[in-house]
Amino acid sequence: MQHAVYICNMKTLFVGVAGGTGSGKSTFTQNLKQQFGDTITVILYDNYYKDQSAVPPEDRDKINYDCPDALDTDLLIEHIHLLKEGKCIQCPVYDFTTHTRKAETIEVRPNKIVVIEGILAFHEKELRDTFDLKIYVDSDADERILRRIMRDIQDRGRQIGDIALQYITTVKPMHLLYVEPTKAYADIIIRGGLNPTALDVIQAKLKFYLDSQE
Repeated sequence: MQHAVYICNMKTLFVGVAGGTGSGKSTFTQNLKQQFGDTITVILYDNYYKDQSAVPPEDRDKINYDCPDALDTDLLIEHIHLLKEGKCIQCPVYDFTTHTRKAETIEVRPNKIVVIEGILAFHEKELRDTFDLKIYVDSDADERILRRIMRDIQDRGRQIGDIALQYITTVKPMHLLYVEPTKAYADIIIRGGLNPTALDVIQAKLKFYLDSQE
């Protein structure tokens, strides 16, 4: 596949944002996006879940989506390297209601700041080594499960019984096994996505970076 070169000779700052499900990662990255606008591009690691269209629909909910094997990390790493080279990528779009990838993709162009957000963003060394800044969003388990319940019901059309079963059988144990330990790789750990002080500090750091590129 040909990848068009969009911007040359531009140094991009790659920021990884990790943390447990419902920790406030999306709220945090959305606040950054609102502050810096078009100078920031956000890539969701969730869109790189492997397509499950070959699995019967009734069996797709039984898959463990909270372990590293559920994600196409190699493709994300490839896309990050292409962006580093000043090339556009075609980012996949994942449909959580069917556990399949949509036919359409989203073109992502290189930018001054690229944020990659996902629960397992720091798990694989090759991926976390692509980040210039690593931020871990920490939050209490009870807050995380409440946010996940609200999100899965409102955005993904799921039933609370299924959400609870998945949380007990895979989400919680996988968080303890794969997500929580990656806090050790973070450059900055913040408490929740709605943390004005932490947001101000990180915004100041990103603004300093942008000003240095002018």
